[in-house]
Amino acid sequence: MARAIALILDGLRRDLISPETTPNLVRFADKASRFAAHRSVFPSATRVVSAAFATGCQPGRNGLRGNTVALRDNGRLALFDVGKPEFFETKRRLTGATLTMPTMAERLAGCGGVVVFNNVSPGAAYAHDPDGHGTIYHRAGSRGPGFEPVAEPLDIKSGIDGDRTMAARFIDEVVNGDAALGVLWLSEPDTVQHSVPLGSPAHLRVLREADAIAGEVMAAVAARDEDILLIVGSDHGHQSVGEIVDIAAFLAAKGLLEPGDDIVIAPNGTGAVIYVGPGHAERIAALHAVIASAPWAGAVYAGSRLAEIGLEATGGLAIAVSMRSRELTNIYGVPGISAAVKPAAGKPDRLGCGQHGGLGTYEQSPFLMISGRGFAPGILRGEATSIVDLAPTILAHLGRPRTDLDGRELQVTSEPDGDQRP
Repeated sequence: MARAIALILDGLRRDLISPETTPNLVRFADKASRFAAHRSVFPSATRVVSAAFATGCQPGRNGLRGNTVALRDNGRLALFDVGKPEFFETKRRLTGATLTMPTMAERLAGCGGVVVFNNVSPGAAYAHDPDGHGTIYHRAGSRGPGFEPVAEPLDIKSGIDGDRTMAARFIDEVVNGDAALGVLWLSEPDTVQHSVPLGSPAHLRVLREADAIAGEVMAAVAARDEDILLIVGSDHGHQSVGEIVDIAAFLAAKGLLEPGDDIVIAPNGTGAVIYVGPGHAERIAALHAVIASAPWAGAVYAGSRLAEIGLEATGGLAIAVSMRSRELTNIYGVPGISAAVKPAAGKPDRLGCGQHGGLGTYEQSPFLMISGRGFAPGILRGEATSIVDLAPTILAHLGRPRTDLDGRELQVTSEPDGDQRP
């Protein structure tokens, strides 16, 4: 029976893979096809990527457009943190739906099923299956099909120790089980990267430990005499925070945002999504112009141009901002410096530490390696790929329908033109 395993090391950018820090990933590269131009989505944030991974569709189509989003509540736009465990229940109550496209958990229900072990935020974990078709293990609450409680919940903490405990259970119960799709989503190195400078000793130590966990999982998969598609990758990269910008205060100083306006800025790390209520639609052009001219802004999109980054001007979503990114290095020589948006609700955003969410080179440089049927070992493939390509690739391996997806299957029967051996 064909099966698929996806192992995600949250936040690992591909240029930080090296024999010194990630020897297990380097060794796996000789057994897998690697993808040199793999990208995240926008915003390049875990909760958004989780929904894109689960549905094979861009945020504009799957209905989850940020780590923080605005929804209409009691006639007005209001900010909601997608990471909260109750977010999808709230979204269903306010909009009538969780996600607007089916997840792989729904597509594979009754066909081997999906089991997800996840150690990032609750909302990111539940984005894989917000409607209860499969099984989700998370510290905030573990549940099976129909939202039924599982016999042994996942009792861990975020971070490398929790990742290690979770991975051991994943090997026992999923790699050595029979689910059609198993997903193991580690919290590291993302968690440490938000707290310390990229390339620092503390960062590299945790990266080595995350690589060791990955090595154990990959070895367990290799020991199975089965037709297993093994996907090993990350959801986004990181850049260092060079400055923090309060976009709401900036717009207020320009006379474009006043208390009581039905205009909401949804911070997403080094990106932001701005929502404008129908009563202020005439202000969108001015908002776009003043933001685009700000020194801290990078790429700014509105109207039909939102489609260029996989978004749609629906639900009040009016403007998307990727903050300025520069090819400078931090104190440890790691390139990529970005401005970050002041987070909501007093959350920390530490200068000099890692962040993501925008379109900067390194936050849009996740890694991807795939081994199994249709993927030649030791090959470096140069075509553009995205996280939305993983769902159709998994469904193709499992022989399941894969219609109405934004992504494409990545299997090939022969080495594509332009591929090269490392």
